[in-house]
Amino acid sequence: MESSQPATAGAVESGTGARPARRRGPDRELASVIGVVAVGGVLGACARYAIALGWPTAADGFPWATLVINVAGCAVIGAFLTVLTEAWRAHRLVRPFFGTGVLGGFTTFSTYAVDVQRLMLAGRAPAALGYLAATLLAALVAVWAGAAAARRVIGRRTR
Repeated sequence: MESSQPATAGAVESGTGARPARRRGPDRELASVIGVVAVGGVLGACARYAIALGWPTAADGFPWATLVINVAGCAVIGAFLTVLTEAWRAHRLVRPFFGTGVLGGFTTFSTYAVDVQRLMLAGRAPAALGYLAATLLAALVAVWAGAAAARRVIGRRTR
């Protein structure tokens, strides 16, 4: 079956003739960032899942594994971003892969919210509120401590 469109259909006319139209779709740079975030997220989520399997929380128990995972992830992100911004010129995909992907998949603030709700519904309001506050405070301290530790190490390397 023959097309009724001219041979330049889908082409852009210019003063020098027809040239192929620019293809629409995801930009290669954006696609590479999305790809490394996805791969990193899978790795981080698998690590978190393995820890949760090894350290399960009873239905009415305190979610220690989630607390430790979130605090550890925050400490690592504090150290990682400090090193990345102050000492290491990394490839442009390192930050989205590790910072957003791996650590984003590893930390689990959605599970934290569900854990708070689960504790409240189980009638353990003091534990739920303690967990709510302790996680927030510990996560912030962990980011600061991770950044401070990284700065100490960086300072030693530059001397």
